[in-house]
Amino acid sequence: MNYRKLGATESAISEIGFGAWGIGGNQWQGAKDDESLRALHRSFDLGVNFVDTALAYGEGHSERLVGQAVAKTFHSVMVATKIPPKNRVWPATPDSKIEDVFPYRYVVESTEQSLRNLGLEQIWLQQFHVWTDAWTETEEWRRAIEDLKASGKVRFMGISISEHEPDTALEAVKTGLVDSVQVIYNIFDQAAEENLFPLCQKMKVGVLARVPLDEGGLTGTITPESVFEPGEFRESYFRGDRKQQVAEHVKALEEELKNVPGTLPEIALQFCFTNKAVTSVIPGMRRVSTVESSCRAASAGPLDAATMAVLRRHKWERNFYK
Repeated sequence: MNYRKLGATESAISEIGFGAWGIGGNQWQGAKDDESLRALHRSFDLGVNFVDTALAYGEGHSERLVGQAVAKTFHSVMVATKIPPKNRVWPATPDSKIEDVFPYRYVVESTEQSLRNLGLEQIWLQQFHVWTDAWTETEEWRRAIEDLKASGKVRFMGISISEHEPDTALEAVKTGLVDSVQVIYNIFDQAAEENLFPLCQKMKVGVLARVPLDEGGLTGTITPESVFEPGEFRESYFRGDRKQQVAEHVKALEEELKNVPGTLPEIALQFCFTNKAVTSVIPGMRRVSTVESSCRAASAGPLDAATMAVLRRHKWERNFYK
């Protein structure tokens, strides 16, 4: 496992992080706690030292599982979590008011709840779970960051950027108040490369690449016949003819990757951390087999320029979250 410093901080985290949304269980059917805990411990054994969770994942269930695993390991693990919007609206809109989404007292109370769930005295990285740059000049979030850090409850603060809208946090990054951003970045969605990544490098802000496998689309396992459990997030994400669309794009992608070592998911992860702006890639890892595959990608190292050129041709502009 290789490690990269988070922005301007002195803390180095693994190139592959443990994405813990799936273990929360509320929108991902089939998650089993014992299997999730085994996956967490296996990731620590393979060198993963960074876990990304959120208070909203299973209404704290993901945080509690992460806390259990961290408490029982001898490895040093850095935990990131997120403050859900008070109005429970994802994504945030430019006309939403910060006092309805992240009022000061609510930010502090959510952080305290996460600390209890995790069983920690300090959250290594706390993040706003939605964002719009319309809030950049407001005082509410700035004071919350300052006070949470001063109290020792939080070490670093970041922003989780709305789906497919990487430019909606550019002004916040320019303030120098955030230590990291979390953004969708994968072979299909490369939009963050245009403006966000160069700015983050200039400002020395860390980048967490989420959804590196396009919610499963880049695993090569989604076919027109794929069926998801009723109520599962992916039932909506891949609704209608979207499975057919994904299968066609993946087939074209695989044709060009025949001579590239590794599975499609491994190459998809390599694509993300080959970009030097990216600090860590955080695939969802509910199972030991996924942990091991993801860590193999890390050990394989970055992709060569020729392979990256091929992958860049497969950029696909669309939004399945709507």
